[in-house]
Amino acid sequence: MSSVGRTALAVAASVLLAACGSEEPSENGQQQGSQQQPRPVEVTTLERQDIALDKSYPSLLRSDDAVTLVARVSGTLEDKLFEPGEMVEKGATLYQIEPDRYQAAVNQREADLQSARATLARAQRDAERFERLLSQNSVSRQQYDQALADRRVAQASVAQASAALESAQIDLDYADVQAPVSGMISLSRINVGNLVNPGTELATITPLDPLEVRFQLPQRDAFELRRQLQDGMVIEDIGARLELPGSASALTGKLDFLGATVDEATSTVQANANFANPDARVLPGQYVRVYLEGLKRFDVLAVPEIALTQGLMGPQVFVLDDDNAARARTVELGELAGPWQVLNGGVEAGDRVIVGDPAGITPGTPIKPQPFDGDAAALMQASKAQQQAQGQQAQGNGASTDGTSSEAASGGEDAS
Repeated sequence: MSSVGRTALAVAASVLLAACGSEEPSENGQQQGSQQQPRPVEVTTLERQDIALDKSYPSLLRSDDAVTLVARVSGTLEDKLFEPGEMVEKGATLYQIEPDRYQAAVNQREADLQSARATLARAQRDAERFERLLSQNSVSRQQYDQALADRRVAQASVAQASAALESAQIDLDYADVQAPVSGMISLSRINVGNLVNPGTELATITPLDPLEVRFQLPQRDAFELRRQLQDGMVIEDIGARLELPGSASALTGKLDFLGATVDEATSTVQANANFANPDARVLPGQYVRVYLEGLKRFDVLAVPEIALTQGLMGPQVFVLDDDNAARARTVELGELAGPWQVLNGGVEAGDRVIVGDPAGITPGTPIKPQPFDGDAAALMQASKAQQQAQGQQAQGNGASTDGTSSEAASGGEDAS
């Protein structure tokens, strides 16, 4: 190669190096400029507070008020006055067991009572007459004593006849088998025309409205609830919700019982809630979840759930240092209270925590703190809406890119 060629090659190389050097500082400058721009995001100063919980507990529905109808008298089952599976009202007559026979017995006992009362009236008159005659020395003392004895016997006969009438009336009432509670009645276990005796099971009535649900509260939840009740809250202030499997609807009710002992085997406390169930949408035997509203955790630290990220050491949040730079802090998670996450460790009151969307934030990122109004639910909804918008934009960009590529590919084919 000639000297002129070597000189031209050296000049070209120097120009290329100069061009590369001028580009690198420009890119670095742009990166440094972008890193120095503080990111605006919501920040809150942690304070201890009382957090409302929305907790749920599994439960198997059962009706402890279910009643099995049994015959109280013997006789032929003459009539059945209901359809299986229908709702019956308390006091409604469901079966009749030879009511005519028991009505005849009542009539007989009424006649016996009238006869006994007539005998008593006669004995009363005799006793009064013998008392006057005794004062005139017209009868002996023995005759007067006999008249008094006859009156007492007549009085006892009246009491006996009255008791027999009451017993016959009770049997007559039992001849009409009535519903002791309101609820849904089962299939009849005895057909009309069969002979029944006292103790024969006839059917079962299951009350469905209101519906009582028993479930178990964890020991801590029960203790916290006891604390709330001691602070003046009444148990009816604790709302309850029963979500139906496979349905968007729910039953609303109230907590009406909290046990006073802890089950040694499960470390739980029994509770009971009452729900209005007018349409019998829920039946005993179903597995459901009972949600309690009004429970609280007292004097805890909590952040919106969106503030949490996953670090190498576990769940973490970002706190701000004195220079408003983000610093990762591993935390110990407590209970989830709706949009709030209770923190059991890793942060302290007074720490400034980033509660806005932490996506893209890394340790050292400069932050421009924005005020947080305390509405964690609204913060999460806004973040979700922003993520959806970004996803739609990304899909739109992908479709545009695909369309450009397709056009390029078709153009290439045409050119070929």
